[in-house]
Amino acid sequence: MKKVVLAYSGGLDTSCAIKWLQDKDYDVVAMIADVGQGEDFDAIKERALKTGASKVHVLNLQKEFVSDYVFPAIRANAMYENKYLLATALSRPLIAKHQVEIAHKEKATAVAHGCTGKGNDQVRFETTIRLLDPSLEHIAPVRVWEFKTRDEEIDYAKKHKIPVSVTKKSPYSIDINLYGRSIECGILEDPWAEPPEEIYHFTVSPEKAPDKPTYIEVDFKDGTPVSIDGKVYEPLALINKLNEVGGKNAVGRVDAIENRLVGIKSREIYENPAGLILYLAHQELESLVLDRETAHYKQLISPKYAQLIYNGLWETPLKKQLDAYINETQKNVTGTVRLKLYKGNCIVVGRKSKFSRYKLQLATYGSEDQFDQKMAEGFLKLWAMPYS
Repeated sequence: MKKVVLAYSGGLDTSCAIKWLQDKDYDVVAMIADVGQGEDFDAIKERALKTGASKVHVLNLQKEFVSDYVFPAIRANAMYENKYLLATALSRPLIAKHQVEIAHKEKATAVAHGCTGKGNDQVRFETTIRLLDPSLEHIAPVRVWEFKTRDEEIDYAKKHKIPVSVTKKSPYSIDINLYGRSIECGILEDPWAEPPEEIYHFTVSPEKAPDKPTYIEVDFKDGTPVSIDGKVYEPLALINKLNEVGGKNAVGRVDAIENRLVGIKSREIYENPAGLILYLAHQELESLVLDRETAHYKQLISPKYAQLIYNGLWETPLKKQLDAYINETQKNVTGTVRLKLYKGNCIVVGRKSKFSRYKLQLATYGSEDQFDQKMAEGFLKLWAMPYS
């Protein structure tokens, strides 16, 4: 039998995929990636074995996810289409990388996933894997199997006694990791419909948030967040803390009509409290310490970096080249940002850095003003001269 490594979540699609791949004469090795879903991975492992997997690898990738994927995206100010902070998209190349490593370890000739043919995740998995090992065969059961609806999958699971918790009553498709949640399907497919409160998990509603604002200070060193309110946190703990404080203040909800790589528009709901806080804080600190030309050029780079992540191009030469440039820009992005969190709003209210380029004696209109306004006349003549 040929051996295949399946990226296994324990949900309906990947659980059915184990049995389906077995029927195609594959020896299925399941790989479970813990990127902070908060699930019982021992139970998921047992589910995979009961369904028919010959072996199961459970990998705790949370620390690597934050340090090597989330933080680089923060340093890049990566946000797709001015809304999506890429929580799900960032996890996929990490999982795919380890899937390739396990395929090598198990001497497997194929890899498989549970992604649909109309989503973005299939691109992120398969592109990453092809870049890392083009010799591996790719199998995407959901794209080719006989089931036309989710209900048919559920019936298949029942027929073959596949242990899954999903029911026909749950309309939503949810992806979760330690950095954020993505929610789609059900009533959300109507772009006019307001998202029901029941879909949210990381955040309270603005109506239930505290009536008084919460102030926090986030410290950065070389573009990377290191402490909150003066207390140093390890990367994973820092994200968890900001998710907690942001969620309590209803910060981080996003309702987006999004352009997928496959050419369709989709309606996505995101929760990303830590991501929004860090994005705004980091962006504001850069405005204080970067020179004008670098700041403006980096604003051109950031959307491209986000697009590369979204489109599954993490392992490409351009992504690595942009990392080199971005890391160079971060050498002086060290300082503190103060933020006000209030009923869904996250507002920067203060920033300071020993590398600040802000000079009070030039900016002020008060008695400390040292700007020679007489220089402006000659400057303006030169500025307008090409158009005169």
